[in-house]
Amino acid sequence: MESIFKKIASMSATTILLILSSIFIVLFIYAKPAIAEYGLNFIIDPRWGVEVPLDNVKKEDKVSIKEKKVEQKALTHDDEIAVDEEDLGLDDEDDIAVGDEISETNTKTIYGGLVPIVGTILSTIIALLFAIPLAMGIAIFLSEIAPEFISKPVGIAIELLAAIPSIIYGMWGLFYFGPFISSIFGGGSVSLLVAGLVLAIMIIPFMASLTRDSMNTTPSVLKESAYAMGATKFEVIKDVIFPYAKKGIIGSIILALGRALGETMAVAFVIGGVFTFPKSITDPTVSIPVVLANSFAESNGLSLNALFYLALVLFVISFIVISFAKFYFLRDKK
Repeated sequence: MESIFKKIASMSATTILLILSSIFIVLFIYAKPAIAEYGLNFIIDPRWGVEVPLDNVKKEDKVSIKEKKVEQKALTHDDEIAVDEEDLGLDDEDDIAVGDEISETNTKTIYGGLVPIVGTILSTIIALLFAIPLAMGIAIFLSEIAPEFISKPVGIAIELLAAIPSIIYGMWGLFYFGPFISSIFGGGSVSLLVAGLVLAIMIIPFMASLTRDSMNTTPSVLKESAYAMGATKFEVIKDVIFPYAKKGIIGSIILALGRALGETMAVAFVIGGVFTFPKSITDPTVSIPVVLANSFAESNGLSLNALFYLALVLFVISFIVISFAKFYFLRDKK
């Protein structure tokens, strides 16, 4: 029985690693054409779906486009043994295009992910700046200040907030919260600020619940000893409870960070969905999940590959940020 238990546990852990690896592999395979086309310049290019004149395309890109066109025309001449550029009437000034498919235009479609990358990072930062102090305050109140007849119903309300579907948060943000925020800070009812605050409201329940549970694990003897030595409630919370529950608190922030980076539907309602850099936090912009949700159904060819590239970038950003937070803040200090 013991060996079976160990095998089942090992298989469970291995399954998680396989799932994570398969997600990365699939994203990379479908993003590979866009990676080959745009390279790392994709990450710093603010243009998305912008057609540029072929004269602005690099010479090596023209050569590769010409080769693709030669192959395409060659496929339509089954009776010919060989096809060369002279037979097909191609030269350096021939009409060539790169995009979702080979066409007879003098433009190339450029896809770059800088705007949604910046939008994702900024909205997440706004959400964390607003959510962390509020969630900590809720956890402290429920764990150390509120009497039981208040802490229980408030705790249930916090957990119910976590169960609300994200699309409901988006509808509420669009029709009520967004206009309310715009009346205070200016700007439109859809903006980077509104998106960040809606994200904050969504992650507060996770952070507050996990922080409260971590604080409740502090042994009573430690708190009673601190009170016996004359410490105030603030000092007990600051010097006893927080250090003891530190790993759980940081873990709750990391989990909330992961959700904020990948949230889609709620943000899609309130961020604006425009490919422009926000000049202020009250301007609309776009995030990576929103681009994927809004554009995936109507994309094909290279534009679809660019979406997979963008998803791969989000995967890598999430992995790097969460890994750094986990290994830096939760490392064992000797």
